[in-house]
Amino acid sequence: MPMMPVTDSMFLMVETREHPMHVGGLQLFRKPDGAGEDYLRELRRSLLESDNMRSVFRRRPSRPVNTVGNLHWSTETDLELDYHFRHSALPQPGRIRELLELASRWHSTLLDRHRPLWEFHLIEGLRDGRFAMYSKIHHSLMDGISAVRHMQGTLSDDPADLDCPPPWGSRGETGRSRSNRAPSSLFDAAGKTFGQLTGIAPAAAKVAREAFREHRLTLPMQAPRTMLNVPIGGARRFAAQSWPLERVRAIATAAGTSRNDVVLAMCAGALRDYLIEQSALPDAPLVAMVPVSLRRRDAQEATGNNLGALLCNLATDLPDPADRLAGISASMSNGKKLFSQLSPLQTLLLSGINVAALGVSPIPGVVSNTRPPFNLVISNVPGPRTQMYWNGAALDGIYPASVLLDGQALNITLTSNGDNLDFGITGCRRSVPHLQRILTHLDTALAELEGATGLR
Repeated sequence: MPMMPVTDSMFLMVETREHPMHVGGLQLFRKPDGAGEDYLRELRRSLLESDNMRSVFRRRPSRPVNTVGNLHWSTETDLELDYHFRHSALPQPGRIRELLELASRWHSTLLDRHRPLWEFHLIEGLRDGRFAMYSKIHHSLMDGISAVRHMQGTLSDDPADLDCPPPWGSRGETGRSRSNRAPSSLFDAAGKTFGQLTGIAPAAAKVAREAFREHRLTLPMQAPRTMLNVPIGGARRFAAQSWPLERVRAIATAAGTSRNDVVLAMCAGALRDYLIEQSALPDAPLVAMVPVSLRRRDAQEATGNNLGALLCNLATDLPDPADRLAGISASMSNGKKLFSQLSPLQTLLLSGINVAALGVSPIPGVVSNTRPPFNLVISNVPGPRTQMYWNGAALDGIYPASVLLDGQALNITLTSNGDNLDFGITGCRRSVPHLQRILTHLDTALAELEGATGLR
């Protein structure tokens, strides 16, 4: 039985009914020309007959009902594939609204720990003729970045390629990256941990210099308390929409910032307007945790968890969109400068400091009586750069659905997809009313940034 890395077992140990620990995604596809009424039924049948399966999709906790089982993986030898790959139809009238409501319900339920921790849902019945697929994979198996990378590996840039692997398969052996391999024994794990800890002292000194000299670094526990930072329930809402990448690129060029800075400014403007609408905008600026991948670009293994965490001042206290963009750009530049001076292991450990307060959030009273370490997570995940296809069907959208925690009732994750940026917004159904309004505010914020940079 291989041991789990600590970062993977943590997501199993903290999971409760109110805090499902899976990442998800909703993909939209246009059927190939000439597809008949039985297209999806025949597609599912052929995929169920495929023997192409990555080993990660056979993993399950060795003993699902106790803590010891969260330390070791078992391999499922008799996997019931038609349980994990399901075929569903939307209720009429088959609008995107019905699709998002269905995805919201699926994203609210826990995965069965007695089985490998994943599901894929093939969805028909959209009135515009498209079909969708909702995916749900436990965070202990893949983080959001590795899940998108895995999904891309099943696609093709050739519309005539009808031999794409199933969503749980791959195009041949992926290999295992030595750096992501689970320790084979407690001795190996202890040795690896000791090696990491020896680098923390010089890293901490660099953080202290940046934080207290000129006060340039955004630190945890500086975020204001907001309506988004409350205990959450288990039910979720999910909203999604796309915007042209060229609009974001043009703003970045005109303002001399990165595209990610513009995306964060879009989110900041939308959050400011949403909180004003709810009569809940704090005087102090919101702080976002921005995940950054610590994987090498040439890393082959797209499993596990290997993320760092930057804290960004969203400048929501500033009414002018140009000033907000400048403040966000400065905050991200300072954080990236510090990360560039650290080794990957030091970055990982110091990222842990940024999110450490979340570890005590399940304790009764903590969330209600302390300041949050940050107000929400905003994640920008690289996706495919060109038009992609899956067994001849054109990929129209990739909308990520993420994890929420106590004190973190809202998550915004987006993925680049050819000429578009696809936003997925996940919120606690009880704590974030009228979640879809954030999409309207994102559109407004993008137009305001264009106006502030002279583009309209």
